[in-house]
Amino acid sequence: MSRRQVSSTRRFVDSGNFPFSGALHSKSRSSPILSIALVVVGAILLIGYAYSGSGKFRGEAVSRIEGDYTCSLEVQRAIPFLKKAYGDSMHKVLHVGPDTCSVVSKLLKEEDTEAWGVEPYDIEDVEESCKSLVGKGIVRVADIKYPLPYKPKSFSLVIVSDALDYLSPKYLNKTLLELARVASDGLIIFAGTPGHQKAKVAELSKFGRPAKMRSSSWWIRFFDQISLKENETAVKKSEQAASKSSYLPACQVFHLNPYH
Repeated sequence: MSRRQVSSTRRFVDSGNFPFSGALHSKSRSSPILSIALVVVGAILLIGYAYSGSGKFRGEAVSRIEGDYTCSLEVQRAIPFLKKAYGDSMHKVLHVGPDTCSVVSKLLKEEDTEAWGVEPYDIEDVEESCKSLVGKGIVRVADIKYPLPYKPKSFSLVIVSDALDYLSPKYLNKTLLELARVASDGLIIFAGTPGHQKAKVAELSKFGRPAKMRSSSWWIRFFDQISLKENETAVKKSEQAASKSSYLPACQVFHLNPYH
């Protein structure tokens, strides 16, 4: 599941400048066949824009789910595709982010998969199942702005969602390297998409600051600055698995190599 730039497509659609829209509304005496042909060509062009991309990190087409949709929920949707992309590397997974109890519970239902979670914020009013995971030490509350309480390569995969959107670049630098340090096979980042996900007003007091939805180009530059490289093998396998099921994530997804 690699990333593809789709901002051009969104501007096309949102601005109303849909290719060949004039042909649909024209009062001229064009034949119905010509109108249909123009619509088909326009649709093909839009698909081409959505799946085109360039740069070192390729962009992933993002579905237009609005409102309070979270990337932690997207992780749960993506689990079948991640298993196809990472295979045996999905046997020992750490998830980091809000609502990690739900993600960990989902992962634990997968065959041959062990999972742990880190909740970056205080857990309040959670379900009994989440309290049970915390009591067993499977999920813990920890401030990810500081070193994680794990040895290097403690987990085969580390998946992070939502949490990074609330960190400033000052803390992102250390946090990303920490996440990559405890992974042996890969780091997967689910980040919010500008103009799509928004923090709920009730959550602002818990997170301490509003979410900063950064563009794919911003993330790519930041990864380069701290020497995190794309996991090309995972990207290719993810693309193949997603294309077979027409899967479009509602968040930006980055596949990175561990940092050792």
